[in-house]
Amino acid sequence: MRAHSANFINSISLIMMSLWGYLTSDSPSATALIPTIIGVILLLCYTGVKKENKIIAHLAVLLTLIVLVGLIKPLIGAIDRDDNLAIVRVLIMISTTIFALVKFIQSFIEARKNRENT
Repeated sequence: MRAHSANFINSISLIMMSLWGYLTSDSPSATALIPTIIGVILLLCYTGVKKENKIIAHLAVLLTLIVLVGLIKPLIGAIDRDDNLAIVRVLIMISTTIFALVKFIQSFIEARKNRENT
């Protein structure tokens, strides 16, 4: 799988899981929409990542890393509340985010090897 496909999957995951959590919460918080906003931005980066635009790809990696770090606190909160559904939602977002990061790193390594071989 290519980095742009992993980015797309991660974007959709962030948007859907955070909207689900926000819309089904008894006391929704605007901070629950942060993954949605980042997911939309990552989705807008899709074409640039697919065309291997370095600036957009690095922006997407930075946002992906930020969202990964940002999801740690919601995971801890969900565990503390013993909210199994929230734990699953956050773990899905973390999993797709880690997957996207791995694919970005692999694509950067591959691009560097291709530059060195030319």
